[in-house]
Amino acid sequence: MKKHAVIAGASAILLFAAAGCGGQSETVADIDPGVAVGSTNADPTTTDATATGEAPAATEQAKPATPPAVPAKFVPPVRGLAEVALTKPVTKRVGNEIVTTITVKNTSTTHSIVGLKVDEFWYDKAGEPLTGDTFRHGKPLQPGEIVEVTLRTPVNPKMDRNQYLFVHANGDIKTTVVPKL
Repeated sequence: MKKHAVIAGASAILLFAAAGCGGQSETVADIDPGVAVGSTNADPTTTDATATGEAPAATEQAKPATPPAVPAKFVPPVRGLAEVALTKPVTKRVGNEIVTTITVKNTSTTHSIVGLKVDEFWYDKAGEPLTGDTFRHGKPLQPGEIVEVTLRTPVNPKMDRNQYLFVHANGDIKTTVVPKL
């Protein structure tokens, strides 16, 4: 009986020492006072193979070492006017939709573009707005990164011309049309 009290006391001391160091993630509910200190067995009548100098069991496998993840580098966002290069928009009719594809590149070498948004507006011959579509890039457009913008608009027989508006979360965007990216 005295032996179990000593083991329980030693277990409690190790638990508090480990919790204070942050080395273990065990809680009081995880520790069985009937198990020997350092033992991985749940049965108090069995002995720990590593404590007796025996080789570890075949079920225990060493986990391969994985390299630590490289932390993401913060690139400050553009405040105010941003500049992008884009290819000439390609507009095709696909079924009952007009599909416009534009390739956009952030030409900045030091700043990202956060909240890139491209709006397409379609007008009739009188200049009245008909319909359009919006593209939003979900993450910051990093310096030199290229993204393909696809806009899908339902076909309307009155469609005559379209217009694009490029903006970002912190201002406007100046566009430059280039032959290819």
